[in-house]
Amino acid sequence: MFVPNADPDRKAMLKTIGVERIEDLFTDVPEGYRFPKLNLPEALSEMEAYAHLSELAQANSSVRDLTCFLGAGAYHHYIPAVVDAIIQRGEFLTAYTPYQPEVSQGTLQAIFEYQSLMALLTGMEVCNASHYDGATAAAEAVIMAYHHFRGKRTKVLVSHALYPQYRATIRTYMQGYTQLTITGDECTDCDPLAGPEALLRAIDTNTALVIVQYPDFLGRIYDYTELANAAHQAGALFAIAVNPIALGLLKPPGEFGADIVIGEGQPLGIPLSFGGPYLGIFATRKEFVRKIAGRLVGETVDQDGKRAYVLTLTAREQHIRREKATSNICSNQGLMALASTVYLSLLGKQGLRQVAELCYQKAHYAADLISQIPGYTVCSNAPFFHEFVVCCPKPVSEINQALLEYGILGGFDLSTDYPGLKNAMLIAVTEMNTREEIETLRDVLEDISHE
Repeated sequence: MFVPNADPDRKAMLKTIGVERIEDLFTDVPEGYRFPKLNLPEALSEMEAYAHLSELAQANSSVRDLTCFLGAGAYHHYIPAVVDAIIQRGEFLTAYTPYQPEVSQGTLQAIFEYQSLMALLTGMEVCNASHYDGATAAAEAVIMAYHHFRGKRTKVLVSHALYPQYRATIRTYMQGYTQLTITGDECTDCDPLAGPEALLRAIDTNTALVIVQYPDFLGRIYDYTELANAAHQAGALFAIAVNPIALGLLKPPGEFGADIVIGEGQPLGIPLSFGGPYLGIFATRKEFVRKIAGRLVGETVDQDGKRAYVLTLTAREQHIRREKATSNICSNQGLMALASTVYLSLLGKQGLRQVAELCYQKAHYAADLISQIPGYTVCSNAPFFHEFVVCCPKPVSEINQALLEYGILGGFDLSTDYPGLKNAMLIAVTEMNTREEIETLRDVLEDISHE
């Protein structure tokens, strides 16, 4: 915090604490490290700083400037104006944790509504609030499963069609669990377009958790009922990573028999923002409620019989004994949870389905057009939601560079994560893409193929 103080104020404060100069406050720091010379530019006035930062910001191109067909985990959706209007209210904008429920009823109710909406959306019984993003939620699912079995099961099966950042974050989180084996996520020798059959064959009595994605990273939709049954028959837990917008149209994962549902909440009223802050969804069955990280808000009545909200379970080490805590997740994502709550409340059941249907129909229209261009094919025959893989006649990096010249942000280059998918692009289409934009993409891709 910057607090401007006049010289008389500084002198009065120094006199009160018994020193003559500000420099005297640093006498405990070794002399050679007290006041190092820093290579900093000259100070700027507020007006100059604002002009400089504005100039830097204008160097960034965003989805406001480009037609976006890039997804791969973060998506360009329409955000109603009322979302920002509500989350910017002073009582919500603060990041402070609601320790005192008697004065935090608004924040607690918002968290309770978020939990309720997510439980309905996923078909689960309990949802926390919340995680930093979908990747950290995925890692927490692995940790929960490991501790559920008290370390006696040491294998986690992760689909190679799970978001790459989820897979990487899981491995980073679990580095200290040397006895735990993460397998199935690397696809150096496998067919990247293969379905979940390999996971089905790999399940055994040492498996603690099986994680898949729905729709998966390559956009495909699978019915995971058989896989869930196989996991449960082996005594393992089953987790599904979801795109919450797709759940407006698709069967909820709770009906597949999922024990844990994780996902990225960014599509629900949260802007792309060059990568964050985002929202990690984590829902599970009631029997695992004491093993999840994050916080749970419950509904009760006060001494007058009026409805009230309380922190029912708080698994932070700040609230309970450290050895009993499951995480240090705190209120930093409360604002993002509120944004998604406002978004879902505005749309309602029918509105969310309408958004999902627009994404689905527009994506299939785009896939039909692109597949008619010589040299371009939709690589998979599996059903898809609003992302699909296109095999291209040139390296994707070259195509995307050419698309930028037309003001189009192209799809995700899959060759980085899947060596077997050379010249393959993952294209995402949302309700924000107009018919004209989709047809322009088709025309530009066709022109590029002739160059």
